[in-house]
Amino acid sequence: MFTDSHCHLNMPELLEQLGPIRAAMEQAKVDRALCICTTMEEFEGVHKLATTYDNFWSTVGVHPDTEGLTEPSVDDLLERAARPRVIAIGETGLDYYGMEDRKGGRTIADLEWQRERFRTHIRAARACEKPLVIHTRSASADTLSILREEGENGPGNKAGGVFHCFTETAEVARAALDMGFYISFSGIVTFKKAQDLRDVAAFVPMDRILIETDSPYLAPVPYRGKTNNPSYVPYVAQELAKVKNVSVEEIARTTSQNFDELFLRNEQA
Repeated sequence: MFTDSHCHLNMPELLEQLGPIRAAMEQAKVDRALCICTTMEEFEGVHKLATTYDNFWSTVGVHPDTEGLTEPSVDDLLERAARPRVIAIGETGLDYYGMEDRKGGRTIADLEWQRERFRTHIRAARACEKPLVIHTRSASADTLSILREEGENGPGNKAGGVFHCFTETAEVARAALDMGFYISFSGIVTFKKAQDLRDVAAFVPMDRILIETDSPYLAPVPYRGKTNNPSYVPYVAQELAKVKNVSVEEIARTTSQNFDELFLRNEQA
């Protein structure tokens, strides 16, 4: 019924509880999950989840905040993207959040390596025609600009993809939608102070919405502050059902269908 389009089940706090988490997923009717890669070093572990369980898939990519680890080439990404059950490139994108504290007082100009890494991922995704899983935080203008420059402008799309854990404005959502991308909502949409995000969700067409946990982070209400896991994705669906004035079942069906359209379009049945 439900599909968690973005989770980090390879993280120790989830991996060591994988049996109970899978049981909880079954109980909550969460049928499938996409396990997200954030470093080249962790790829094998993420991919093993996808090859071990027939309702998990994997991505390959390096998160924009990753530093001091392997920097992938296009060929590195393509080699891994060709493996069974790897269905997307990412998590990739740009993160300009917390330049003073999180990034040690660096300037946006100092983050050219992030922009180059993003271009590498886009080029790999276009080469293998697999969608991008995009992380953008305080960097939407550059994220959209680089996608356009690399040919992912809507008509020229060879990859497409999703703006995951969306927290940007309606204007950014409109631009992403106009460029052919999907928008994924996480537990943040359930937070009391997230009315602006609920307004964005109301505006995004049903055929472009995905749902996710981003677990172990961002547990939805009523579990906010606790360790998140894929069995909680129905709470995201419930909030979207309220926003859209449709049934939870309709959200589950449509978002799972959207997942198929985006991620499984080139996969053999």
